[in-house]
Amino acid sequence: MNFEPHLAGDLRAAEADIEGAGRARARRRILIAAAVGVLALFAIALWSGWHRLNAPEGAGKNRTEAPTVTTIVATQSAIGRSVSGTGVLAARRDMPVGVVGEGGRVLSVLVEPGTWVRAGQTLAVIERSVQTEQTAALAAQVEVARANAKLAEANLGRARALVGNGFISRADLETRIANRDAAAAQVNVVIAQLNQARASMARLDVRSPADGLVLTRTVEPGQVVSGGSGVLFRIAMKGEMEMQLALNEGDLAGIRVGDRGSVTPVGSSKPVTGSVWQVAPVVDPQTRQGRVRILLSYDPSLRPGAFASAVVSTGTSTGVMLPESAVQSDGKGNFVYVVSDGRAMRRAVTTGAVTDAGVAVISGLSGGEQVVATAGGFLSPGDKVKAVRGSVR
Repeated sequence: MNFEPHLAGDLRAAEADIEGAGRARARRRILIAAAVGVLALFAIALWSGWHRLNAPEGAGKNRTEAPTVTTIVATQSAIGRSVSGTGVLAARRDMPVGVVGEGGRVLSVLVEPGTWVRAGQTLAVIERSVQTEQTAALAAQVEVARANAKLAEANLGRARALVGNGFISRADLETRIANRDAAAAQVNVVIAQLNQARASMARLDVRSPADGLVLTRTVEPGQVVSGGSGVLFRIAMKGEMEMQLALNEGDLAGIRVGDRGSVTPVGSSKPVTGSVWQVAPVVDPQTRQGRVRILLSYDPSLRPGAFASAVVSTGTSTGVMLPESAVQSDGKGNFVYVVSDGRAMRRAVTTGAVTDAGVAVISGLSGGEQVVATAGGFLSPGDKVKAVRGSVR
């Protein structure tokens, strides 16, 4: 009866031993496989290194081939010097026009902003009914004075005829001479008063002081104006405009009267040409800038008060014109890469004006060098490169 339990226990112990042995063998197989894999990888690495060291010349050339760069030949030529900046448009001679007479009620305004006017042309008509009556009264007084002078002359003539016969004394004759002279003087006085009244009446109308272009109008019919009414019209004499270009003192020193300038108003793509007619004799101590005034003929795109940009030509110099992509810059200054013996060599340069044609290099290149036109930002001094000739666009 006790045999069966003992037998069952032995069987279970045997099964446990067998299972433990199986797991141990499985672990050994995993360890062996891992070791084999590590050895295989090590062997592959050794083989790869030996292969690279003993590879024939030219193998892997796609990884070591020199990059291709586009170069242009540096050519010395005459380069125009210029100074650019921004400023404000204005009338060269901005003439304020107001009331020069006693003023009155405005009957009509005859011009609008943008109208061309002549010197003396009427801009606004002032009511003049009172002045007209005053002038008429003075004209009548002139006729009265003339009649009195004529009568005094006749009395003097009769007195001269009678003085010889003793009917009139010498004193009476002299009195009549004085009366004649006073009457003639009174005629002149009244005529002067009449002319003054006519001149004052003519000054009632607002007139243009010179030929020009009406810029603004601040008066309307029915408005009462006088000498204290301020500016009623603003006129640009002869329609001439100017640009007041603000430049720093360094650029200001290179500009002379007569230099040509090209002005482009904001919002316009068409430049207007002109010439410098005045260079500021002083520099603002706060901004360190001075004003250059460029004279411009009338153009509809030129509106006083608007902003514009300008480029002033200040002469020519000798240098090399390069595309902007060819000139690099870092903490040491501006430089280019010059290809020599298949390598890119750094060359320090001094640049001048920057225009649509490129960057002017005024020193650092003597001419004939192969300058890297593009991809210079990816190069380092001494890099091997393959140069391909290009051209300046």
